[in-house]
Amino acid sequence: MNDDAMDLTEARYELVISVDARRSGEYDDVDKPRMRARIYRVLETAFTHAKVARDAVHMEDRGDGVLLAVAGRVAVTRLLGLWMVEVHENLRDENRALRVPLGLRIGMHVGPVRHDARGISGRAVDLACRLADSNVARRLLDAEKADLVLVTSNSLYEDVVSGGGKFIEAARYSPARLELKEGPVTAWFQLPGRPAPEIPAEPRSSAGGPSSTGGAHSAADTPDTTDTPVGADGDEDDAAGSPGTRYTVHGDMSQHHDNVYQQPVHIGRITDGARSRKERGE
Repeated sequence: MNDDAMDLTEARYELVISVDARRSGEYDDVDKPRMRARIYRVLETAFTHAKVARDAVHMEDRGDGVLLAVAGRVAVTRLLGLWMVEVHENLRDENRALRVPLGLRIGMHVGPVRHDARGISGRAVDLACRLADSNVARRLLDAEKADLVLVTSNSLYEDVVSGGGKFIEAARYSPARLELKEGPVTAWFQLPGRPAPEIPAEPRSSAGGPSSTGGAHSAADTPDTTDTPVGADGDEDDAAGSPGTRYTVHGDMSQHHDNVYQQPVHIGRITDGARSRKERGE
């Protein structure tokens, strides 16, 4: 087996970066090429300023974004630190002249990546793309009116971010639990240049609003991705007992605490407090 064939069968441990543009479908045929050109200017200028050699970066066009894999010889801390600072500053420069600013969602994960003649593949690639495309990432950009949101996998946060480094501050990240097609994962979210973001609650369905009958939602009503805030250490159980915590639930599950009911309420049964005085003999 020659070296080229061996390269196609062996995975390389690399940093995968998925970059998506906000609301790319709203760009018309004239503006979309300009949007794509801005993304490439932002990313490539950042690689130059961060002194990341171009031959260390695999880059694939995704129409409304870019998929990248950075060789293991480049320190991950440089990408999470200096490169992200440069991406943010370049994006801000691009947006100064725009009526509708360009927003980017960036997902990062380190793992085995396989290269072939058509590009890259592997579970690490899938996860980085899922993180960038998550509902939390989308809502954070809108809710915070931000230019950029960075999402890292839990392993990348624990192995690299939590240890800190130049331009890397773990305290500026917030965790959320994501229900992906491959299963539940914890991800960490950062808005560069800002304090740790407050994870937005999932919006209620616009089709019928919150259910007044307590009926279960059908499978079609439940989105593929459910995003739930978790504790500061990434443990969902820690968040359950903390004050002010929001929960996102689906189906016939509900939570009630310190409520006083003045009339009959159906929550799986009629509560004692809702019985009429006549029924209680008063």
